Amino acid sequence: MASSKKLLSIESAGLSANALVKAVASSLARHVLPRQRVAVGLSGGMDSVSLLHALYALNTGREAFNLSAIHVHHGISPHADQWDVFCREYCERLRVPYVKVHVTVERLSKDGLEGAARRARHAAFADVDADWLMLAHQRDDQAETILFNLLRGSGVAGAAAMRERSGKLLRPMLSVGRDEVERYVRLHQLEWCEDESNTDTRYSRNLLRRDIIPALTQRFPATTKNLAAAAARFAEAHELLNELALVDLDGAAARFPLDLKQLNALAEPRARNLLRYLLTINQVQIPSEARLREALRQMLDAEADRHPSLVFGQHRLLRRRGWVYLEPVEACADKR
Repeated sequence: MASSKKLLSIESAGLSANALVKAVASSLARHVLPRQRVAVGLSGGMDSVSLLHALYALNTGREAFNLSAIHVHHGISPHADQWDVFCREYCERLRVPYVKVHVTVERLSKDGLEGAARRARHAAFADVDADWLMLAHQRDDQAETILFNLLRGSGVAGAAAMRERSGKLLRPMLSVGRDEVERYVRLHQLEWCEDESNTDTRYSRNLLRRDIIPALTQRFPATTKNLAAAAARFAEAHELLNELALVDLDGAAARFPLDLKQLNALAEPRARNLLRYLLTINQVQIPSEARLREALRQMLDAEADRHPSLVFGQHRLLRRRGWVYLEPVEACADKR
């Protein structure tokens, strides 16, 4: 059962609890201007409770910003209403404005319940009226994400995992380990809600978090630090590949339709990188590297009188008259 929890022992809690505050303060200094609006994604879990607490403590003086919290109510857990009450009361004690958003989660999504909930949550976050939205992902989450993505066959972009900044979204705690968050809540005697689904290892991420990563850490103590550092290096490589894609466009606009001659002029890895870049900036999720290879092969190798097409989520990649197009699936159906 989900419940509110508190770590009561504060023995040695101050040794690295400041690591969390320092990380959040550093992110504020680099990104947030005075009087800007900063919203925190508040689930009620230990990480987001700690982040809101640290932001509240740092929000003083001339550098003050307008702090608020948003809670996404997924309606999945029987305890979802209790989490809403906990978050609202916590914000009332801090005198932080609180907004609850109900979302509908696709129960039978091919991405699974976790993936569907994440998609619904981020859609709600995209509508938040704020200059910045801060999420409380920390270093162990980053290690979990890179491992999860690699095991699913993701390429460099997936291996880059989560970035500190993506548009108006900020993750100031990516350098902070779970042990440091626990020290912080001990020091400040914070309470939080425990999601009962976090113990269910039928979900892949829970299996990694509860079984796989602890087993790896027993043999390799720096597992989470090294995986998070690898994600940072993959992120740099990803940015370089994006720059290479712009070079290979050779001055052409970075959009579809794409002249097939541009792809034909490139070596296969660079052509694939260019196609990946254009799909990504059009918010198209690429299911696997193998799928991308197959798409490129069909675009380049099909006979001139053929019109190959492949579906990527809600979009279809197709070739017509020497050009590669990206269109919504519905639009393609209307043209039949």
